[in-house]
Amino acid sequence: MSDTMLLPREVHHVKVPPIKCQGIKTKLVPFIFKNVVWSGLGRWVEPFLGSGVVLFNLTPKRALAADNNPHIISFYQGIQEKRVTAPEVKSFLEREGSLLLLRGQEYYYEVRDRFNSRHDPLDLLFLSRACFNGVMRFNKSGEFNVPFNHKTGRFSKSYITKIVNQVKWVSETINGKDWQFVCADWRDSFKTCKEDDFAYLDPPYFGRHTDYVGCWSKEEMFELIKAIKLLPCGYALSLWKKNLYRTNTLIDEHFSNHVIRVFSHDYFVGPTTDLRHEIEEALIIKPESAAKPMRTLEELIH
Repeated sequence: MSDTMLLPREVHHVKVPPIKCQGIKTKLVPFIFKNVVWSGLGRWVEPFLGSGVVLFNLTPKRALAADNNPHIISFYQGIQEKRVTAPEVKSFLEREGSLLLLRGQEYYYEVRDRFNSRHDPLDLLFLSRACFNGVMRFNKSGEFNVPFNHKTGRFSKSYITKIVNQVKWVSETINGKDWQFVCADWRDSFKTCKEDDFAYLDPPYFGRHTDYVGCWSKEEMFELIKAIKLLPCGYALSLWKKNLYRTNTLIDEHFSNHVIRVFSHDYFVGPTTDLRHEIEEALIIKPESAAKPMRTLEELIH
């Protein structure tokens, strides 16, 4: 392996960014990093940034971080441009948390209305931590519409400290790097990809839930599949493979000539624990970008 090779690598501790949203890949970061080969010479390209957990744990020198959700991009642009800082987040959450404790769900919906009017990044941070089950969802008018989680004491001193430290970590990670945060359609991101880049693709999981902003149709999923195969760079695509009830037929139908690695974990979006089920997630890798499977200690002994 070249000295410049950024992936594969072993990760034993995954840090979590401040923005919460469904489908966050915290559990999958070590799995992704050990299964992908990338020199690190070009840019790390994420057309579906989401929470940013993969990018922030990888820390490449150059990156294109894109998403069609303008509010996520605005939040991370704010951190990059020092408009959103750890001390500011601390004082904001202390104030808003006190008001939430005092006024309850009435205040949550007041903040939600305020965000839908002003689009303040700090209000988004508050909502992502006070809303039901950490879901990020917008209606057809582009308004955040997730209900309250009914936890008025959500913003304890320790919880605020945790979020503040996450903001501080993201700020330190971004600092000094050539990273672009852009609100863009995935097609625009694809147009910029070059040979030395690597594209990690985490689109909305078609057939499982709707996107956290806008709409994700079957037709768009098929368009993405065709476009992926034309990328000039290495790539890896995350898709759900199988759950308790269904199997994703798209994988066998369209990626038979790719390397498929599978990771199983519990998936939970719902009000009760009986909605927690195991899901198999597939990492679909361009053949030349796939790392050799790492051997276990038991295999090495034998």
